[in-house]
Amino acid sequence: MSADETGTTRRAVIFRSLAGGFAAVLGLVGVRPARASAGTASETTGETAAGAVLAKTKNIPVRGGKIIKGKYVVTQPKKGVFRAFSAKCTHQGCTLASVSGGTINCACHGSKFTISTGAVANGPADRPLPRKRITVSKGVIRLK
Repeated sequence: MSADETGTTRRAVIFRSLAGGFAAVLGLVGVRPARASAGTASETTGETAAGAVLAKTKNIPVRGGKIIKGKYVVTQPKKGVFRAFSAKCTHQGCTLASVSGGTINCACHGSKFTISTGAVANGPADRPLPRKRITVSKGVIRLK
């Protein structure tokens, strides 16, 4: 077919294709990634933002504790004393399973950690749980 039959020249088709590609590239330049709002969990690090509420004090049993979102363990070894630790076992990184009998327990290989300090109470783990800094105010436990 010739340009006379279709009304479109080969040069016009190439120009339109290039112009369309160029416009698409310019459109992408203006795209910006969404930003997390202040006070939310960071998607890239997996950490909860400082000041985030972990638990209410009334929900943490005395001489016990609770695993929060699979990331933290909050304990109350004595009435009114609260501690927070990472919920990852220091043996092989399993998420800790429970808090009972004065220990924080890993179901993967049987490691146990004390609720007051996070120290190893029973191996195979040989390092204590990393402690998290918290504040307690008006019945709320927050990351510091």
